Amino acid sequence: MNKIAVVYWSGTGNTEAMASAVAEGAREKGAEATLITAAGFSADQVGDYDAIAFGCPSMGAEQLEETEFEPMFTSCEGALQGKTIALFGSYGWGDGEWMRDWEERCSQDGASLASDSVICNEAPDDEALSACRALGAALAEK
Repeated sequence: MNKIAVVYWSGTGNTEAMASAVAEGAREKGAEATLITAAGFSADQVGDYDAIAFGCPSMGAEQLEETEFEPMFTSCEGALQGKTIALFGSYGWGDGEWMRDWEERCSQDGASLASDSVICNEAPDDEALSACRALGAALAEK
C-alpha cells in the first residue's frame, strides 16, 4: 500500500476541499492518504511517504502563500529529488502562471509530477473535485 501525504494551506476552504478530494481519490485506489496542513509538515517527513500532493492557492501577484506554505515548501525542496509529487490549488485572478512557475520549480528540484496539476477558479466545482480525485488516484498508482 502506498503511503501518501496531502499537504496543503487553505485560507478560505477552497484548497482544503481540493485536498480532501485528492485524499479520497488516493484512498479509492487503496493508498493510505494523510491530510496534513502546511504548518504540520516539514522536510524531515518527506521520506516517510511514497508520494506527496502539495496544495496551495495563488496569492498576491500569483505566488504561493508566503507565511506558512512557502517556508515549508522551500525547506522540503532539497528532499524532492526523485520523489513522486502532485500539485493543486485554487486562484481568484490571473491565468495560472503561479502553477506553471511552481511546476517548473519542482522539475528543477528533480521531483516527478504524477499527473497534470489541478487548478480551479475560486471554489472547486464538481469538475475540479473530480480532477482532484483523479490526481490522488494517479499518485496512488505510481
